[in-house]
Amino acid sequence: MNFTILTKEIKKGIGVTEKITGHNLTLPILDNVLLEALPNFLKISATDLELGIQWWGLCKTEKEGKLAVPAKLLSQVVNIINQEKINIKERNNNLVIEGNNYKTQIKGFSPDDFPIIPTFGKDFYIEINPQKLKEGLTSVVNIVSLSQIRPEISGIYFYFDKDLVKLVATDSFRLAEKVLSFGNKAGYKNTFKNPISFILPQKAAKELINILTETEKDIKIYASESQVLFETYLTSLDHPEINLISRQIEGEYPSYQEIIPKNTKTKLILNKDEFTQKVKAAGIFGGRTNEIALKINPKEKEIEICSQDSEAGESNLFLGARIEGAELKVSYNWKFILEGLENIKSSEVSFEMQGNDGPSVIKPIGDESYIYVVMPIKV
Repeated sequence: MNFTILTKEIKKGIGVTEKITGHNLTLPILDNVLLEALPNFLKISATDLELGIQWWGLCKTEKEGKLAVPAKLLSQVVNIINQEKINIKERNNNLVIEGNNYKTQIKGFSPDDFPIIPTFGKDFYIEINPQKLKEGLTSVVNIVSLSQIRPEISGIYFYFDKDLVKLVATDSFRLAEKVLSFGNKAGYKNTFKNPISFILPQKAAKELINILTETEKDIKIYASESQVLFETYLTSLDHPEINLISRQIEGEYPSYQEIIPKNTKTKLILNKDEFTQKVKAAGIFGGRTNEIALKINPKEKEIEICSQDSEAGESNLFLGARIEGAELKVSYNWKFILEGLENIKSSEVSFEMQGNDGPSVIKPIGDESYIYVVMPIKV
């Protein structure tokens, strides 16, 4: 192996791949990245056996070859180099990095010991705008519950139809659904004959968000029975730049649409920023359970937000609102309310309540693409 590459390029590749490596006592090869010198490209691969990332960057290849190298050590070495380009070669199972007045040698490992990352048939795929997908994922990814008892809620539920994508997450106490609509097909192409769905682990979803942040071209998604591949492309060439390959979570996602209430006992229309500010202020006295109570007064067109902590004190805040329906007093985890509001961009929100024990719904006014369901605290 012998190639020359821009230093900023290899820094980028290592930055993308090293995140999923770590100290693994039972399988130490997973602490490494696999470097492969290909014609005109350097390929860097990393895996933790559940998630794999592959990155391609342009280089000048003198001799093809591959070598496994400790990821953290390689990152430390490369990130202190301030030269424009460097030469990297393999010599007696060592990685030699050379530049002007610079030479470092890192002990490598046999590439044969590096795990095989799954490959995919590419007859059918989904092509989608990366920023729309990132926006959708960001609005649901933190609601996931890492549950061993119910592994199916430990990831994001993806549902792809001909002109829309649904992204769903829940932890049993709240649920968020984001719908990406593509009525004019711009930014979306689905070559599958029937709707497809899968559950992506939260870790993979968060890595995908990071990758999408730096992506300009539409990405492609390929799915097998147990794995899924997200593929981004180089800006200047029709060639992959990053492949993120993840296992799918086995099991059937809950019939979440049955949880979303069909009827409303009391409905509030609130200024989002004012409501957010009051919830944060009340949360100071929410105590260990993070509990705040909303007292709804339809006659006065006002809600009172109450909180009390036996050790710290109490708070009573008032907020004007447009109110339809009955008088109510309902308690919530204030952090759950806030997380729903943070993913809404509209200036006003609708807060629909079923009573003291039924699920409540928060939605943006003028935007039907997002819905957030939260359970009250039963008193």
